[in-house]
Amino acid sequence: MSAEKSISSDHVPLSDPALKTINRNAGRNLNHIAFISTLGGLLFGVDTGVINGAIGYMATPAELNLSPNNEGLVTSGITLGAAFGAVFAGHLSDRIGRKRLLKYLALLFFVCTLACSLAPNALFMIISRVLLGLAVGGASVIVPTYLSEISTPEIRGRLVTQNELMIVTGQLLAFIVNAILGNWFGHISNIWRYMIGFGMIPAVALFFGMMVVPESPRWLVMVNQLDNAFDSLRKIRSHPETCNEEITQIQDTLNQESEIKQATFKDLSTPWIRRLVFIGIGLGVMQQFIGINIMMYYGTTILTNSGFAHNAALIANIGNGLVSVIATFIGMSIMNRVNRRSMLIAGIIGTTTSLILIVGVSAFLSQSPLLPILVVLCTMMFLGFFQGFISPLVWLLLSEIFPQNLRGLGMGVSTFFLWFANFLVGYFFPILLSAVGMTWTFLIFVFFNILSFIFTYKYAPETRGKSLELIQMEFKYGDTTGINPEDK
Repeated sequence: MSAEKSISSDHVPLSDPALKTINRNAGRNLNHIAFISTLGGLLFGVDTGVINGAIGYMATPAELNLSPNNEGLVTSGITLGAAFGAVFAGHLSDRIGRKRLLKYLALLFFVCTLACSLAPNALFMIISRVLLGLAVGGASVIVPTYLSEISTPEIRGRLVTQNELMIVTGQLLAFIVNAILGNWFGHISNIWRYMIGFGMIPAVALFFGMMVVPESPRWLVMVNQLDNAFDSLRKIRSHPETCNEEITQIQDTLNQESEIKQATFKDLSTPWIRRLVFIGIGLGVMQQFIGINIMMYYGTTILTNSGFAHNAALIANIGNGLVSVIATFIGMSIMNRVNRRSMLIAGIIGTTTSLILIVGVSAFLSQSPLLPILVVLCTMMFLGFFQGFISPLVWLLLSEIFPQNLRGLGMGVSTFFLWFANFLVGYFFPILLSAVGMTWTFLIFVFFNILSFIFTYKYAPETRGKSLELIQMEFKYGDTTGINPEDK
């Protein structure tokens, strides 16, 4: 069937009973589909958060006997793999579809998590973590892309940021599991294997769940499977009589972008596309250099350096996880009422202030018994602003700004740099902490936050309330910054 051909007439009109049934079930179906697909985000959170508590156990001489350099590689290896996973997954999803690739990623999550839990030495663990990162990076691209493509403009913000909620929920689950196992079974030297093995459970759930969800209707239109696209839309729209109109709109956009129908890196030579990728890369690097994963990966280390005992630090991390979940809920509840740019700018101001406070208390209260409590409070403040105002918005914007035919590739390139920045932060933070101490290390991240503020103010687009097709047209033909006139 050609892209210009209309949907077969046997699909419409629907009978009244059928219409009522679909209207009643569409919203529920969409919520179920979003939950299943965001299990990829949950795995993202579990596999990045578990190392926070597990690294201390696996580093001991009785276990993997990790040197400081190997400890950094074990921690950050997953992000190095994620950088490449993001690139390849984005391009691959444009070829084989979002649904099929998420099934394959679920298998990769399971196999690599099992390998990590059974690792006999440091080299095997590093390699397994890098391979696991391929799945993490792939999920970080495909899940938001899939959610943005099945949603409507009115609920897209809530639906895409549901993935961020699942990420922080996964991190919270990892912190809870770490604290329980560390405090109850900490005398068992290989307890870290059970901490890591926990991640196999959501991997199984994702694999079987993806068997029952529909393929992205936008991707189906892109590959000319129009009947299948209609069937997919009918399952997730409350008013199926508008499905033909929506498919026509997607077709029109794809026809207007026929010059990049087969998306490749050569398309980056087009000025407006290059600008989009520049903004995407900037948003990704900014998100990581703000410093979130020094809290997620090294929260236990930071707290122990501040004066907490190791087991107490494991418990305190649960508080950080709870703040992240609550903040994400708040961000989801207000994002459709507040402009994206305003939320990003407010969030960066908050994280910058939090880091300045950490610098201050670590410099002037280093000998005070209040230092651990103050560091925890500042860390929670940082996480509140980041998880509520920055992280959900970055992933949402990345899922929104790229044209349909270039969305997988564009997100892949952008998230490659996001994850590579993540790798740099994860690898160099313990080195900096050892070399210059907590005060100067956090002062460096204050500087990165200031640069992030400048970038956001100058380049971050405004996409609230706009269809994906309108956003694309604004970048290409109209307002090339993607910013609403009132925000200039």
